[in-house]
Amino acid sequence: MGSSEKDKGPGGYAPADYGAGYGYGYGYGGGYGNEDGTAHRSVQDYLLILRERIWYIVVVFLVVFSSALVYTFSATRIYQATATVQLLRDDPTIMQVQDVVETQIRGAEDLNTQVKLLESANLIAKVAERLTGDDLRQFLAPYQDGSEDDPVTPHGLLAKNREVVPQRLSLVLAVQFEHPDRAIAAKVANYFVDEFINFNNRQRIEESLKAVDDLKVRAEDQKQKVDELARGLQRYREENNMVSLDERRDIVTDRLKALGMNVTTLSTELKNVEVRWNQLRERGGNLEAISELPFIASDSLISSLKQQVSAENIAIAELRERYRAKHPRMIEAQRKLTQTQEELERAIRGMVNQINAQYEAGQNALAEARIDLREQEQESLALSRAAVDYSAREREYLINEELHNSIISRMRETSVTSTMANQNARIIDRAVPPSEGNFVSPNLLLNLGLGVVGGAGLGLAFAFFVAFIDDRVKSSFDIESVIGVPLIGIIPHIKKLDPVQKAQVVLNNADRQVSEAFLTLHSALRLKEESKNAKCVLTTSTIPGEGKSFVTTNVAMTFASHGEKVVIVDCDLRKPNIHKTLQLENSKGVIDIVGGSASIDDVVNKEVAPNLDVITTGGRAKNPTQVLNSRNFEQLLLDLRQRYDRVFIDTPPLAAVSDAMVILPLVDGSLFSIFFNKVRRKAAQFAAKKLLESNVPVFGAVLNGLNLAVSGYYYAQYYDKSYKDYYVVMSKSDDTPER
Repeated sequence: MGSSEKDKGPGGYAPADYGAGYGYGYGYGGGYGNEDGTAHRSVQDYLLILRERIWYIVVVFLVVFSSALVYTFSATRIYQATATVQLLRDDPTIMQVQDVVETQIRGAEDLNTQVKLLESANLIAKVAERLTGDDLRQFLAPYQDGSEDDPVTPHGLLAKNREVVPQRLSLVLAVQFEHPDRAIAAKVANYFVDEFINFNNRQRIEESLKAVDDLKVRAEDQKQKVDELARGLQRYREENNMVSLDERRDIVTDRLKALGMNVTTLSTELKNVEVRWNQLRERGGNLEAISELPFIASDSLISSLKQQVSAENIAIAELRERYRAKHPRMIEAQRKLTQTQEELERAIRGMVNQINAQYEAGQNALAEARIDLREQEQESLALSRAAVDYSAREREYLINEELHNSIISRMRETSVTSTMANQNARIIDRAVPPSEGNFVSPNLLLNLGLGVVGGAGLGLAFAFFVAFIDDRVKSSFDIESVIGVPLIGIIPHIKKLDPVQKAQVVLNNADRQVSEAFLTLHSALRLKEESKNAKCVLTTSTIPGEGKSFVTTNVAMTFASHGEKVVIVDCDLRKPNIHKTLQLENSKGVIDIVGGSASIDDVVNKEVAPNLDVITTGGRAKNPTQVLNSRNFEQLLLDLRQRYDRVFIDTPPLAAVSDAMVILPLVDGSLFSIFFNKVRRKAAQFAAKKLLESNVPVFGAVLNGLNLAVSGYYYAQYYDKSYKDYYVVMSKSDDTPER
């Protein structure tokens, strides 16, 4: 797609979008990074870092390995003697008596406990006590250097040189001791196992004797306690009349049962009387209704009187049929009836009073019975409480008496077993002095292995450390991934040519490799449409001395040698250099054209080389940025675009001044010159960032001054010995036509 007119820069060209094609993936470089653009080093890069610094690695390796050799063959030989002891899972059974000190091995914790006993300071002290006389002198002799500042003690040496090694899946412990003297090593190892067995025996006997003394004290205390409890129990029995507790408990129980049955009987009788009494109360004072009650009517007297009343009523009824009311017989009969009725009423009232008396007497009797029952219950409860308290006192007395007997029995058993020496371990193999050549230190193979591994490791670490602190640009990774500019050309270092010859190396063919490098750069620039069609190209660098002018002149000469009309414009108005390297006059140039005092034809140096013209600066400018920002300078570039196929502009370094940034919007693209192993990465990255942010295409970086001695480390794909041979042959037969 073409650019609109308003998007075009001076001269009618359209500035390319750097992000669209001139970034990291521009296509010129080898490509470092992931798909997301994250830079990374390949394994080959790390190998090249190590290859470049191989002598660091070799020197460090030799120093470390030599030190390991010297130490190995000069160190004192240390011998190791081993004695083995077996731990018994259970002590030998002589009597069925529980030991005071448990020494059974039931698990890993018990085994580790025995190991810690072997390593204890107490055991070390016992072994140190056995080292006396000649043994002690031989033991300390290898460690005495005559210094009194830090005297060597047997305890420290015993703890340091002794090791207890449990044998896997067994109850066997290996006690190892190291010493320069083979005999002393064996003797000390045996001392350790002997003192270990003696220590356990002493511990058992001491603890048993101590336990006997403790048991005696406890038995005496317990005896006093039992006597006190017996006296207290007797006092309690006397105070609570509990000489025959069971007999008294039976009597109280029988009385309680009898009173309970009496209360039940009286309660039943009272309920029956209460029922009759309630029936009488319901009928009030109605004697006739009362007489109809079954328990009243069933009374013989009342029943007889009622029958008599009925008979007399019948007799009166019969007399009434024969006589009148005043008749004497009627009067007599009426009198008898009245008398009988009065007797019946008296009998009924007597029954009512009798029932009332029975009800009141039943209530009183039941209340008294309940009082007697409660009193008996309280007596029974008091007796039960006293019995519980008595039982508790009696039980405490019996328990303490049994405990006292147990203590006496345990004291007698412990007293007997305290004099028995039961061993919970036995020696399997006693230590013997090792042979002369069977030393454990120094370990020849281990030390040499550590020397090799340590030397290589430290050498590699030192090499990477040097690489880490060396932040100069030297690899394609540095250029493409760190700086962010594609690498499109590499120019070898030229040693034997002066600046004038270097500036025209493409023409004079003084260095065939350099000439071929510029031809490769020319081809790379013609591969892409942007650089192929670019008419105005700016060349700059990060700092002075990176060969930007050298690159400018030789790239321009390369294009000119391919038939294009080319002009070089020196825009380094501060420190111009093009005229010196090309041996031209610098009396007139860019400054004069911009100032209007001369035209292009007046200042241009024509045919400096075939198809190559040069415009110098015309001196040094006091205000270079004003000159480059002027309308006349812009017009100068427009005129040069019309006259020439290519315009190459040499500008000052980006880190020093901003002149190149002023010119950058007026050109079609830029070349970034980097000198091998000279500029810092941060500085180059900062300078490249300025170019990339300008939205003017950066065609790529040209690595200048590559040292061929290390070219194979970083740029094996560009240079090889076979290439050099080819260049030499071609240079010798350059005039010989091909057949």
